[in-house]
Amino acid sequence: MSSLSITELKKGTLFQWEGKPFRVVAYNQKVIGRGGSIVNVRIKSLIDGKVLEKTFKGSDQLDRADVITQNVQYLYRDDKALFFMNETNFEQFKVPVDIAHDAASYLKEGDQLQLQLFNGQPINVELPKNVPLKVTYTETAVKGDTSSSITKNATLETGVTIKVPAFVKRGDVVSVDTSTGAYRERVKTG
Repeated sequence: MSSLSITELKKGTLFQWEGKPFRVVAYNQKVIGRGGSIVNVRIKSLIDGKVLEKTFKGSDQLDRADVITQNVQYLYRDDKALFFMNETNFEQFKVPVDIAHDAASYLKEGDQLQLQLFNGQPINVELPKNVPLKVTYTETAVKGDTSSSITKNATLETGVTIKVPAFVKRGDVVSVDTSTGAYRERVKTG
């Protein structure tokens, strides 16, 4: 495993600290007297998603995080885990629900996405920014009420409920932002 000097901790860099993988979210280097420096970083754990503030001294050395990204297909889920398969070598991965976070809310059987592994263990499900999902239930809009500023609840094919404009109806396909769970637009089908 190669080491990393603190001056290499630019935004987006992956590294290992206390045996866990982190990604640098923000970076600020300060040069102090006699050629020394300190680096203040905001880092995000790739295991639990927690964001921490950390200060490193110029002489500190860190290990690079050996994080591998694989293209996988979503197979199914049970109460405790989501199951994925690498389509190239057919290796299957079981990802505990607490690691998958909200991924289950946006995944349909057969969806293609990326899985991040650290030391061979799944640590993160990388969702696409937006996903198209079919509306399976929503209340009917009041006739003449076509304003996009009025919203109502809609249940999507994965079971998640989101707010949608009043004109969206059952059977429509909507684009959902996976980072916020917000409605983006109605998707034209056909």
